[in-house]
Amino acid sequence: MKRNIHLLIIDPQNDFCDLPNEYQSREVGANGTVEDVAPALPVSGAHADMQRLGELIAKGAKGLSDISVTLDSHHFLGIERPGFWMQSDGSDVTPFTQITARDVRQGKYTPRHPQAIARVLAYLDALESAGRYTLMIWPVHCEIGTWGHAVHQDVRNAYHRWEQLQLGVVNKVTKGSNPWTEHYSALMAEVPDPMDPSTQMNTSVISTLQQADLLIIAGEAGSHCVKATTEHIVE
Repeated sequence: MKRNIHLLIIDPQNDFCDLPNEYQSREVGANGTVEDVAPALPVSGAHADMQRLGELIAKGAKGLSDISVTLDSHHFLGIERPGFWMQSDGSDVTPFTQITARDVRQGKYTPRHPQAIARVLAYLDALESAGRYTLMIWPVHCEIGTWGHAVHQDVRNAYHRWEQLQLGVVNKVTKGSNPWTEHYSALMAEVPDPMDPSTQMNTSVISTLQQADLLIIAGEAGSHCVKATTEHIVE
């Protein structure tokens, strides 16, 4: 009897990959000129990692029963984006700044929207109580509809061949579209919004994964999205 082997690929997207020039894109910029588009948040070694993953899918295609791909899917503005925040003097907050509830209460950082402060403080208090992460301001990445949001070409080519061979469909799981919470894990946001089911525990994904005899997890990045997803699966 064939084993049910499920490959879960977490966020294999262009913005997370240190792509060489030939894999990068060119787009018309805001000033009307054609500009090179580089990955926004590249993980060192991710391009080679994705190429190895493509080879794994190609060589093991007949043995893979299911493939699921998670997609980090953000808006341009959000609680973890530079444009959401300003410093006490009104200046910009730079990427890779960490912001705590204490920082906000002391006025070091504040949301640009004056009516957002109460919601932001409630979020930061809940996030810090969970003890998993401190709010990090990231460069704009994986914006819905952009080249950076797309799956690495070699991985996409490989799972397209698998779909043709198996006459199956790769399951796509989006996460991160709620601008009021960070959403590293494919199963649940860091602070679920009770009014938004997309931030709460994704029981559909869990039910699918539970059918597997063997679950293989790959993707980017080990410090956040892969780590958070794996922890939630184990829990």
